[in-house]
Amino acid sequence: MPITLDDIRAARAALRGIIIETPLLPDERLSQELNASIWLKAECTQRSGSFKVRGAYTMISRLPDAARQRGVIAPSAGNHAQGVALAARLLGLPATIVMPERAPLTKIIATQRLGAEVILHGATFDDAQAYARRLEAERGMVYVPAFDHEHIIIGQGTLGLEIAEALPDLSLIIVPIGGGGLISGIALALRAILPHVRIIGVQSAGCAPVPRSLAAGRPIAVSSAHTIADGIAVKRPGALTLSIIRNLVDEVVTVDDDSIARAIAHTVQHNRLVVEGAGAAGLAALISGQVTPRSGETVCVPLCGGNIDSNLLTRVLEQVAVRQGRYLLLKSTLEDRPGNLAPLLVRVAESGANVIDIFHRRAVWLAPLDRVGIELVLEVRDEQHGQQVIQHLSASGYHVEREGVGGWPE
Repeated sequence: MPITLDDIRAARAALRGIIIETPLLPDERLSQELNASIWLKAECTQRSGSFKVRGAYTMISRLPDAARQRGVIAPSAGNHAQGVALAARLLGLPATIVMPERAPLTKIIATQRLGAEVILHGATFDDAQAYARRLEAERGMVYVPAFDHEHIIIGQGTLGLEIAEALPDLSLIIVPIGGGGLISGIALALRAILPHVRIIGVQSAGCAPVPRSLAAGRPIAVSSAHTIADGIAVKRPGALTLSIIRNLVDEVVTVDDDSIARAIAHTVQHNRLVVEGAGAAGLAALISGQVTPRSGETVCVPLCGGNIDSNLLTRVLEQVAVRQGRYLLLKSTLEDRPGNLAPLLVRVAESGANVIDIFHRRAVWLAPLDRVGIELVLEVRDEQHGQQVIQHLSASGYHVEREGVGGWPE
């Protein structure tokens, strides 16, 4: 049965009091750089940390009583897990979630705290999906798909309704794609309300089956998934979602992990938001230039998830700081005798840099026996300041080599 705008509106009414209407925030920095009006839909602040509760609650709430008593089971890389677990708890159902063995610990713990049983199986979402299907038959539970189901898509479409109402002059929306449930729901809503809007989907280059599937005319699986955007690391899109994408989405582009990392850091630095890799993929397409808005265009980017592991977030921010020239990694050697490190640190202080770490290297570098290798991790204001630090140390008689040379604008 075709999904209609009335279906999505009915789902929205049923979700009142269950979800929050997440804020729509201007990105003033990007708007100025791109000469467009850029808006971020902060779905990372949604209950359970992503949009997934919209679809999960919509489907589970429509189950007949007999089916509810059997409980629900779902595969997930993390966000669908929390959406299903929250929906099941609100409706008083038992829930079992199958997640990949390398799912982020943050997502595993959050799902368990919502009351679901978590089973870890396989290396990817697709492995977890196959095992969940097995358990569905063995335990007699109701399977809740992550994306390829009418009720899931209808629930995700409520996000499109919110965006259309808040931005009636919207002309471009950029949506991350995993299995395709979110972009399918948004596209169905927007084509009914704002048919002129350009809809562009974004996949991680490390797991991008949708462009290949569109070319083939049917869902095609990729052989591997290697990306920090675990929430969209789905190796095969759904048949239903692919059909909607083919008919309603204008273009699908890919972004690499470096661009996704930059987008994560951008939201922290400039929007005061914590966003996971999957949630930042749409923003990565803007920052990297894979999608270029027209002058004066109104653009919306859903930040569709915020469930990032704290260790990964730390690594991302540090790596981006190095690439932007905010962290300076320097190597030098000193005569290996007491007191020789202090003058070097005095010169660093004179340059206005802050010492983050110091490492002594001897045998590893095969330095002369009377010298010791020094690695310095310095915090500087920007790339220009970093160059001034290097020049000051060189003028003071130190031979320094730079590691991890930056290549991104701030």
